[in-house]
Amino acid sequence: MKIKAIIHPAEEGGFWAEVPAFPGCITEGDNMDELINNLQDAIAGWLEVANESQKADSTAKEIEIVV
Repeated sequence: MKIKAIIHPAEEGGFWAEVPAFPGCITEGDNMDELINNLQDAIAGWLEVANESQKADSTAKEIEIVV
């Protein structure tokens, strides 16, 4: 899955990033490698919370799809 993030230089040094497709998914890092790792963690966490917050009724079926 490819997800776009917008990277900004931080005033205090390093970088911060946001993922427009996932409201509130924001992270930071002292360098680009740390930022990328933190982005991967932030996106995975955002998706996990979003997935858990969806409650299916008793007649619904749940499937997983790889994108």
